[in-house]
Amino acid sequence: MSETTAAPVTSTTSTASTGTLTGRARGARIALRVVQTLLALFFGIASALPKLIAHPSAVESFDRIGWGSAAMYTIGVLELAGAVALLIPVLQSVAALALGALMVGAFTVQLTAFDGQNAATPLILMAPLALIAWTRRAHNADLLRLLPSRR
Repeated sequence: MSETTAAPVTSTTSTASTGTLTGRARGARIALRVVQTLLALFFGIASALPKLIAHPSAVESFDRIGWGSAAMYTIGVLELAGAVALLIPVLQSVAALALGALMVGAFTVQLTAFDGQNAATPLILMAPLALIAWTRRAHNADLLRLLPSRR
């Protein structure tokens, strides 16, 4: 009686033709999704909401830089839009880039108007935003396909 042995199938093997993710790749994908969700919550609740409801701390900050309420509401809307877009697959990379650009501005304002107080926060946020923009960059082609062609 002959026995045949087959290679064990584990969760870490991947078949390119079926599109199955390896265990490590799946874990990285889940971790990135968690980071995106946390950033979306941060930008939507902790950052945009105080601006949109004209919380006294936000009003005071924008008055201190001399930008007033119009800029405060505009930045709040941009942050909220970015937070929502971080959760929409086709918009994730563009949202991360846009929020990263806002963080460059926030860093500059923190250095100039607030003497560097809390300047580390925008820098810290730029790192995961750059990671999201890079890893989700394939969605940019999908986004371009959604745009009407101009012939």
